Amino acid sequence: MNIKHALFAIPMLAAPALSQAATVDVTITNLTQGIYFTPILVTAHSGDTHLFQVGQAASPELQMMAEGGDISGLVGIADSISAVSAQNPAGGLLAPTEYTMMTDWDTGTNNQLSITTMLLPTNDGFVGLDAWDIPTEAGTYTIYLNGYDAGTEANDEIVNGGGMSGVPGIPANPGMNGGMNATGVINTEVNSMIHIHPGNVGDSDADGGVSDLDSRIHRWLNPVAKVVVTVK
Repeated sequence: MNIKHALFAIPMLAAPALSQAATVDVTITNLTQGIYFTPILVTAHSGDTHLFQVGQAASPELQMMAEGGDISGLVGIADSISAVSAQNPAGGLLAPTEYTMMTDWDTGTNNQLSITTMLLPTNDGFVGLDAWDIPTEAGTYTIYLNGYDAGTEANDEIVNGGGMSGVPGIPANPGMNGGMNATGVINTEVNSMIHIHPGNVGDSDADGGVSDLDSRIHRWLNPVAKVVVTVK
């Protein structure tokens, strides 16, 4: 069991154990009140493989996703290890309180599950599930996911269309419910490793202040996502 994530298992009584978790349903729900998820990458892969690891430096591919929502680099990594991936199951942004579902997903012989998606609007925040062991016993399993900071960009909270790796700023505020002309919350990232995201600071100044984000809308507490996996 991956102890980095809260896991509750409700096995189906009298169900035979499976030799492989071959077919699953996966439902991902956005638990926030004002944060959107960019295109989601759901990957089933073999053991000893990670798309990210807390406490380690972000790869360039992880940075692309966390700063700009671009999952193509991570897809390339997954393809190179013969993983089975579901790209953008929501068909775009996943709005607050909304969910997306994958039904009868064939994971093949892969026995671990990873999920990544950018938190928007943030500078380099993302939702992550790192190499969770897919149960071999049929049943329904619920996992709550944290928001992580990639450690690759200062959380200045300035919405300026940035999004390319190494370019400061937030790509967009999809809810159009923040401010503008912010001076910036911070200009230096003190923790360059992947870590729990400190959360948005925000302010209530629509034309100035330190942040372009609204403190009444864009702040959050973990967990930020709920994942339900049904092993068949």
